[in-house]
Amino acid sequence: MVKAFRPVNLDEALNIRKENRVIPIAGGTDLMVQKRRWAGLTPSFEYPLLFIGHIEELRGIRIQDDRLRIGSASSFNELLENTLTPSVLKDAISGMASYPIRNMATIGGNICNASPAGDTLPVLYSLDAVLILSSLKGERRIPIEEFIKGPGITNLKDDEILKGIEIPQYDFDLYFYKKVGIGKVTSLSKISFLGLANITDDRIKDIKVSFGAVAPSVVRSREIESRIKELDREEIVKEFNNIKEMYSELIAPIDDARSTAHYRKVISLRLLEAFLTKEVQ
Repeated sequence: MVKAFRPVNLDEALNIRKENRVIPIAGGTDLMVQKRRWAGLTPSFEYPLLFIGHIEELRGIRIQDDRLRIGSASSFNELLENTLTPSVLKDAISGMASYPIRNMATIGGNICNASPAGDTLPVLYSLDAVLILSSLKGERRIPIEEFIKGPGITNLKDDEILKGIEIPQYDFDLYFYKKVGIGKVTSLSKISFLGLANITDDRIKDIKVSFGAVAPSVVRSREIESRIKELDREEIVKEFNNIKEMYSELIAPIDDARSTAHYRKVISLRLLEAFLTKEVQ
């Protein structure tokens, strides 16, 4: 039998988290797969479960202080159905799993699972998402790229719970999102790519580029983005090979059951080319 806690509010959950070694669980769609055993057997967890998906303080999608605030226990279907959710995030979510799974799966779980192939992660990286981590000592905020340290490894402390995600209200002239996966409706990601750009007087005023499933964590380089800014459309084409080479050094995929490293790298760079030399044009 699996021991579990079901606190009534966030304060109780944080007290349990501080006093016990537990595994926080909201929808559980990732954890139940990771901990599964032979058919008919209860999944095996090394520590008691802390159910948090029902806690009101971890739910809701709203504008607060000119930022979009998403509760970590918000399900993917709730995000899809909410008018405040950015279109690019909806695009990423709509290609995930099946409707029943999206009813259970939460954005906080997708983040804390810290998979390089996590579908929402390239979007959250490009949108400069900041995570709100709660403990009995208070709250701390940390950019998502500092929170995820590697596959399955995060900056979450033993006494903390991911409370929410804050996203600046950006307005981009264009976005180019592509996911290459296995299957269609329940597509497992081989590669995901997101490009966002603002163009004024034929020049790139702002640009954000992220790749998923091609390195231990999402690939995004603010340094390369800063080099692209202020280039005009003709200069983008002329400089593309240099830009491609810089990103090529960061893209370090692996061979696994979903795809090969070679395929991932080639397709990632082709998506980059499609964005910079076609979409931006």
